[in-house]
Amino acid sequence: MNLKRSRFSQILAGILVNAIYEMKNYPIVTLSAVISPLSLLAVVAFVSSGDLLGTAIAGGLIMLFFSSGIALQSDLSHLKNDFKLQDMIVSSPASAKMYLAGMSIAELVYSIPGIAILIALAAIYIQPSLLQVAIFGSVLFLMFTLSTAIGFMLATFSSDVVQSYAFSRLLSLLFATLPPVYYPITLVPYPFNYLAYLSPTTYAAEIMHWSIGALELSAMHLFIDWVVLIGACVIIMFVAVKKSRWRDV
Repeated sequence: MNLKRSRFSQILAGILVNAIYEMKNYPIVTLSAVISPLSLLAVVAFVSSGDLLGTAIAGGLIMLFFSSGIALQSDLSHLKNDFKLQDMIVSSPASAKMYLAGMSIAELVYSIPGIAILIALAAIYIQPSLLQVAIFGSVLFLMFTLSTAIGFMLATFSSDVVQSYAFSRLLSLLFATLPPVYYPITLVPYPFNYLAYLSPTTYAAEIMHWSIGALELSAMHLFIDWVVLIGACVIIMFVAVKKSRWRDV
């Protein structure tokens, strides 16, 4: 019982430090996190005269969950380099897993306003079934897990928060903005459609677009999308565990 309470306290501390404090004292930061996915959604919806609204909502969710995980990098780097928090955690009974869990959940808490808006839009315009909700939830969980692993690994190597912010913006651009997540991949001309498959977010978007009927996929293609997405998540998590520097910083 005491062990469970201790773990809960460690996770709660991460949420308080990395989410509640910023949301309470710097609401403009929360506003910025909400505007980014919604702005691209609005652009795609307006340009397509509303025809791609469903895919744009799915893309907004993908971008928000992926960006939330990547944002962990800059937050961890800030706390590690500027406040030496990681040094204190290393010398305490807290484990890297509990530290990462608390900080990761904090990123989701931080993104709750944007998530709530996108879920409301999905409920109104997509009206997903229970199966579609399950597919969306599974894909977004994999996206967040994958991006969190990347963010944590890069944060342990980062020596300056400015460098971390640059990496976060670059990775969000490469994985969540440039790939066809807000619109079907069928709109990407050759040969750029093949380049899009270098990003795991493309596979996530294909699954979600297929689930709402915006994209036709064969059973084999859909199976490959799931395999690649799950495989990428497992591989990146394995690399993050092996290559992350926790105590040697």
